[in-house]
Amino acid sequence: MNGYMKPQDIEKRSFEIITAEMGERTFPAGIAEVVKRVIHTTADFDYADSLAFSPDVIKKAKAALAAGATVVTDTNMALSGVSKATLAKLGGKAVCLMADEQVAGEAKARGVTRAVVSMEHAAKFEGPLIFAIGNAPTALIRLHELIEEGIVAPALVIGVPVGFVNVVEAKELFIGGDTPYIIARGRKGGSNVAASIVNALLYQMVHREGF
Repeated sequence: MNGYMKPQDIEKRSFEIITAEMGERTFPAGIAEVVKRVIHTTADFDYADSLAFSPDVIKKAKAALAAGATVVTDTNMALSGVSKATLAKLGGKAVCLMADEQVAGEAKARGVTRAVVSMEHAAKFEGPLIFAIGNAPTALIRLHELIEEGIVAPALVIGVPVGFVNVVEAKELFIGGDTPYIIARGRKGGSNVAASIVNALLYQMVHREGF
């Protein structure tokens, strides 16, 4: 055992292990990179079955990123995990409004979550929008309402909140819908998963994943 491998060698070896343990399971190009990076982030092979992808979602996501998309997260943890340097190379940026004073004040006054208000504010941004939701089902529910109302048309919704209350139901709102999505069905997910999916898309555009 070599406990002093270089970081890039550790990652490469990790992906080799993931590929080997998946056996004969295969995924289309683009989707494979997302599935494997989520497994790499979580060490949880359940995502090979639970991740759901809308038709042509990888192609659509890449087009949005190439056009300088804004990635909106529902936690600062997800924001910190997104490769902002890689995103910037494509002319994009990542934002989280959860700590915004105006959002906090409005949420308190209305008696709703900050996640709800942050989605409403983010819906007003210009340009392609990618929503990466890893924590708050209320963000996902409100986002779906905004889409239904014709207020926002996201280029991609990454819906991977984790938990027990309204989580499964919030994710299922998007399955089979017209909005491009990558959804982690069931209770599992998290901010780290949301960030890893964004990064898997970004890395495909700037350099090949190591598998």
